[in-house]
Amino acid sequence: MGQSKVDGGYAHIGRPLARVEDARHLAGGGAFVADIQVAGCLEVAFCRSPVAHGRLKGVTLPPELPAGTFWTAADIAGLALPIYCALLRPEFNGAPYPLLADGKVRFAGEPVVLALGATRAEAEERAEQVQLDIEPLAAVVDAWDEVEHPGVPLHDHLESNLVMRIGRALGDAQSIIDDPAARGLRQVTRRLSMGRVLASPLECRGCLAYPDPAGGMVVHVSSQRPHLIRTFLAEQIPGLTEADIRVVVPDVGGGFGSKSNLYPEEVLVTALAWKLRRPVRWIEDRYEHFVASNHSRQHEQRITAYFDDTGRIHALDALVVVDAGAYSAKTSTGAIEANMATNVMLGPYDIRNYRYEAVSIHTNKSPLGPYRGVGRPGGCFAMERIIEEVARELGADPLDVRRANLISPAQMPYVSATGLAYDSGNYREIVDAAGRFVAENWPVSRQAGDGCRVGVGYAMLVEQAAHGAEEWRRRGSPLIYGHESARATLNMDGTLVIEVGTLSHGQGHFTSLAQIAAEITTLPISAIRIRQGDTSAAPYGLGSVASRSIVMAGGAVAMACRDIVGKARAIHAVLHETDDAQVEVRDGACVSPQGTTSFGDLARVAYVGVSKLPRSISPGFSFQADYRPGVETGTFSYTLHAARVSVDPDTGFVRILDYLVVEDCGTVVNPLILDGQIRGGVAQGIGQALYEEMIYDSNGQPQTVTFGDYAVPSAVEVPPISILHFSTPSPHSEFGMKGMGEGGAVAPPAAIANAVRDALAELGVDVCRTPITPDYLLRQLHEAGQGGAR
Repeated sequence: MGQSKVDGGYAHIGRPLARVEDARHLAGGGAFVADIQVAGCLEVAFCRSPVAHGRLKGVTLPPELPAGTFWTAADIAGLALPIYCALLRPEFNGAPYPLLADGKVRFAGEPVVLALGATRAEAEERAEQVQLDIEPLAAVVDAWDEVEHPGVPLHDHLESNLVMRIGRALGDAQSIIDDPAARGLRQVTRRLSMGRVLASPLECRGCLAYPDPAGGMVVHVSSQRPHLIRTFLAEQIPGLTEADIRVVVPDVGGGFGSKSNLYPEEVLVTALAWKLRRPVRWIEDRYEHFVASNHSRQHEQRITAYFDDTGRIHALDALVVVDAGAYSAKTSTGAIEANMATNVMLGPYDIRNYRYEAVSIHTNKSPLGPYRGVGRPGGCFAMERIIEEVARELGADPLDVRRANLISPAQMPYVSATGLAYDSGNYREIVDAAGRFVAENWPVSRQAGDGCRVGVGYAMLVEQAAHGAEEWRRRGSPLIYGHESARATLNMDGTLVIEVGTLSHGQGHFTSLAQIAAEITTLPISAIRIRQGDTSAAPYGLGSVASRSIVMAGGAVAMACRDIVGKARAIHAVLHETDDAQVEVRDGACVSPQGTTSFGDLARVAYVGVSKLPRSISPGFSFQADYRPGVETGTFSYTLHAARVSVDPDTGFVRILDYLVVEDCGTVVNPLILDGQIRGGVAQGIGQALYEEMIYDSNGQPQTVTFGDYAVPSAVEVPPISILHFSTPSPHSEFGMKGMGEGGAVAPPAAIANAVRDALAELGVDVCRTPITPDYLLRQLHEAGQGGAR
């Protein structure tokens, strides 16, 4: 269901248009990296380390195969450099990420030898013939244990396995924590954990590189950030400059953050194609995605809330320890999850006294990277689980406890204790709306007819998006994602082509950005084309990460289109000998008392009729705009999720009966796309809550390497999702838009955990981890002497 509370009065913005890009894909017209055909292409397969940690003493290659079939670390020395990711913070401890293991292996799945073949099957067969001599070493697999009992560093130049450790005590937190009784405060503590997950996009990673006949290299890559990949490749491969490299991103079958970093495989493919002067391609198979792509989450948390009898939280104390894997990915680093979780943990709550510590640890696992939400699910899980426990300690309504702590609209704009500058919002409004909806639509019974127990849980979040330069600088990022660019070109047939530096990988940018352009130019959507992904055509952009595209790219599109309209008015005024103040823009034309001129005819004058124009109006009809927000701390959407679940005490099986999302992301460009983003995010959050976890044994061996081991939710596990929309526009963005690409995936683990806790609390069951598996619940039920029959 949907509910629109605010009508912006726009002609195109706010319309639920079907995505223009869908028709091509539904007809099988997609073109992905694996679909591109290049004559004489060599295919790549890797011999990867079968052990998590060990000394690489030797590599034995099949002698009968031709020279150049295999490439080791020694072979690529000087051809390409190891990846090094830095964070401009003194606390950060970085380590180079070798393209191929050299001297040591540090996770099972790390590439050691690259094999080439005429086909992927031949390359794989050759890779399987490689023999590795590895002396196993003890593996680091438990980040929390490593904090308490530091072991031998995995990287020889580091003093410990600490990637980063930061902490602060804000406000009066320290004195409250030292003596809460002196202030008459209660306290509740929970030790929480979130499982390690991976993005699992439909299309795995892939890269194809070949020499450009005009000189340099063409690189096709499944990535979220084409321009940055070009910059990084030029940094990694001596002899290649950015001017030599053309990166083209074709269709991308999902990314969710996993395709936002630079990977060794992409550097190796490009370097070998450059060296061999022929096409080289690597397509990641699903096993490689499990063991060698960036993972995410794996939080261990200890959270304490100090509160009074009204439920008001006076202080929060948080320790977050994150398993960062063996290396820091470029550009996110291994510190991204812990740092983000502690920074955003306070969410919509007015808590001024906050002590936190964020700890990231090197382990013998695949490196950590962004995945939809990036630390927010961990921060939300901690905050929303502990606020639920505050309500339980008081015997209070969980929504009332939330109300007691919310930031009020009168406090907006609001700067959180950690320095986040919230732009606008009315958090009480969505809490009240959720409470009404649940009361009016969901049964109140806590017992199901089949003997299962029913519970309801809530979770709130504030989603920072489209962060500007100041925010990235504050974090210590060496790359500042502070702007976005768009180039708009009006053609003589009245069509408008807009090239952007962001990258749609399923979000519907081709439609929503066209709606922004149509709103300003008054051209029909059918006359507007959005193009992306080719660094030789699109202006330099920072790509699609951090829910930035609609605000940043949308802002750039709006600016470029205003320039188009301004020139159209000026030319019309010259042609009709009038003042451009008298010129209106309607239906893709300029209109004045003297007459009407279509945009196409105006473009014709600018291109092939310049004799009609004064020299003060330049020929052509193309404008590039570079959008940098005036306030650079980002936009802040917010959401409340509610879940109603059924839990079978005899099996521990959890079924989601109903799900509600109440959201406010400012001005909505396309409600249909928005709802799709929310529902897709909720599906991913359900996976984190109930099913998904990358499990490693004590030797660092991954135990979940297929979808038979690692369960993701299907349509059967995703319930109908009700959505209520509210709109508090941002004062800092074009049209008041706010980013919201990650919010749907952030809150489900907390909402579902709170619902399961509500269902089983009377049976003595707590919920302190994800995924919430049947075995986890049955263990507690058995210990409490309740249910648990198998």
